[in-house]
This record gives sequence, C-alpha cells and structure tokens, in this order.
Amino acid sequence: MRRPSLLVIFLTVFVDLIGFGIVMPLLPIYSPQIGEKMIMIGLIISSFSVMQFIFSPIWGRLSDRLGRRPVLLLSLAGEAISYVIFTLASTLTGNTGMYLLLASRTFAGICGGNITVAQAYIADITPPDKRSARMGLIGVAFGLGFIFGPPLGALSARFGLAAPGWVAMGLCTLNLLLACVILPESWQPTSALMEPRPRLVQWMHTLSQPQVGLLIMLFFMATFCFTCFETTLALLANRTFKYDESHVGYLFAYGGVISAFIQGGLIKRLVNKMGEARLILFSFIMLGISLIILPFVNTLTSLLIGLALLAVGSSTNRPPIFGMISILTPSHEQGSNLGVAQSAGSLSRIMGPIFSATLFTYHPPRLPGLRRHFFSCRRAHLAAPVQRQTGASNGGFEYVEHFLNPAMGTERQAQHRGSPA
Repeated sequence: MRRPSLLVIFLTVFVDLIGFGIVMPLLPIYSPQIGEKMIMIGLIISSFSVMQFIFSPIWGRLSDRLGRRPVLLLSLAGEAISYVIFTLASTLTGNTGMYLLLASRTFAGICGGNITVAQAYIADITPPDKRSARMGLIGVAFGLGFIFGPPLGALSARFGLAAPGWVAMGLCTLNLLLACVILPESWQPTSALMEPRPRLVQWMHTLSQPQVGLLIMLFFMATFCFTCFETTLALLANRTFKYDESHVGYLFAYGGVISAFIQGGLIKRLVNKMGEARLILFSFIMLGISLIILPFVNTLTSLLIGLALLAVGSSTNRPPIFGMISILTPSHEQGSNLGVAQSAGSLSRIMGPIFSATLFTYHPPRLPGLRRHFFSCRRAHLAAPVQRQTGASNGGFEYVEHFLNPAMGTERQAQHRGSPA
C-alpha cells in the first residue's frame, strides 16, 4: 500500500469538497455581484453537480485509456484555474461578475469529476478484500471537507471577498505539486483494452450488468434522499428551534464528525464483521429510521439522535457500495463503471434539491409537509431496492447477499442440495 499516494488521493477529494464548502455558504454574500437574481443563484449552485454528472464517466473512461496520473494532474490544474476565475468574479459587479461566478463553478464541476479517477486509483492499488474499507477514505474526505469548508470560507472572507477563492486555489495548487512529486501511476495496461463507447451506450452497458446496476440504483436513491435532507434541514431547524445559519452549520459539522469517524476506521471492522451486502442493507435501515424520526423532533436531544442515525446510515452506505462495484468490475473498466456510479450520484444531487424545493413551494415548510417528504424518501430507500424483490417472510438479507455475492449464494445452494429433502 503506497501511503503517499493515498495522501494525494485523499487531498484530491478533500480539496474538491472543501472548495465546495468554502464557496456555497458564501453565495448570499456575493448577491451584489449576482444582482440578487434567484435563477442565477440556482444555476450557480447546480452547475457544479451538472458538470460532475456529465464529466465523471468521461474522466473515468479517459483514465482507463491514458492512466490515472495524467488525468488527475490535468483535473487538479483545472481546479486551481477555476478558483482563480472565482476570485476575479468576486471583485466584479453586474453581469460580468455574475457570469464569471457561473463559469468558475461550471469549470470546477468539470474538474471535480476526478473523484471517479481517485476511486479507480484506490481500486488499482488495493486488494479486492480491502477495497470497501479503502473506499471509506473517500467518505472521510467528504466529511472533513464539509466540516472545514464553511468555517474556512467564513474566516477567510474577513480579509475580502476574493480571499476564499485564493485559499481554495492555494489548496488545489499544493495538492497539484504533491501529486507531481509523489503520485506514481497505478494503472497497468492489460490485453483487454477499454472499448470506446458513446456516453449513453456506456451508461446502458454499465447498468445492464445486474449486480452493478442494482448497486448504482441503491447509491442514487441514498444520495437523492440525503440531498433532500440537506435541503430541508435548515428549514426544519429554523421552524422548530429558531436556529440561524451558524447553528445549522454546527448540526452539519456534528454529522460530518460522526461520518468521518466511521469511515476513517470503523468501516473496516464493520465490513469484516457483516460483509458488504449486509452492511448496505443496514445502512438503508438506519437511514429509514432517521428519516422517520427527524420530522417529529421537538427537542435538541431527539434532533441529535436523528442526525446521528442518519450520519451512521450515510457513512456505512457509500464505501461498501463502491467497494462492491469495484470488485465486480474488470480492471480495464474500473474508471468507466465507477464514473457512471459517480455520475448517478451527481444526478441525484441535481434532482434532490429541485424535488425538495418544489415540494416546499406547493406545501409550505410545515411539519406535515416535511413528514410527507421524509416518508417518501424512506419508502424509496426500503421498498424499491429490497422489498420489491424479496418475500415478506425472509426479510431481505438473503436476497441481497445472494444477488450481490454470487459465491455466497452458490455455496448456500450447494449446502441445500447436499442436505436431505
């Protein structure tokens, strides 16, 4: 295991998310530059995820053909440039500043698709039996990025509106220099070369693989419901507890710390004890319970319990899903399949806020409206991927294990055949 390489991969994802965390909470501060046009604010916020949705499979396919290192270096350089554009936009007003802000977030989203390449790099240098635990490294970077991004942006903004952009650019540049010096190539060419495919054909090819397609569908649903939660938490906290932005930030940080703790060390023990399939189902159960609790909270204790359960569910979801996708994918298609999965997550991050914002438009942010929203997410979690294809009597563990782990299912079938009728 090459730890310097893992440090660069960790920093790549961390800088992606810390840059996102630095910029997003400060967008209201830039309203003079945007001209307080809500449509443009929406476009600026969504442009990052839209570009990730488009470019994650592209970066993945490119890394399957050219190697991980050159693609990572190119994308890291692009991220640094995107924050230079952001700093320039923050000093301008009117349409020029507005369109430069949009351009900076669009370019950052294009380069932010390199998370796919980071995951493929981890798959390249990690044995199959340890990949799920190692994929937790991506989750730790996500959690820490969301924890440190907003306060870092708020602190640097005291030195001027351009300061957050310069801080993010400096982090990107530092990571680029580290990658140039200590990041070796992980990808090894094989005789089975990656077949070039158009974007839609690649999606169909990946989703047509039953096990991989199911895992991507589960990841889409989990991410969709989590983004709906992110969008509505501030409304729930303000409505019930009269919390302002700083208190909501503390709540997100609380969940981020729990997620980082689980994915930073505990996930390995959980995978070894439960296996990927059972851990995935466990994560959806935790998510479902938390989404039942949160609409009804009326004390800080109940709110913290609900957030803790949600953090446990979300942090035990991503690593085993991506670990299993990697295990089930041939080495020459790692980047492509992981890219489609990451792109599906980006699509859910686009749809989730639109869904929740539309719901609140037609149903004022009252508890019954939140209740309907969270219950719909719960049904999507628990009914669609598991209950629809399992009998009510056997729960869902055996189906998930059999479908996602053919070897386990084959072993059980052999035991049944060898036992008396």
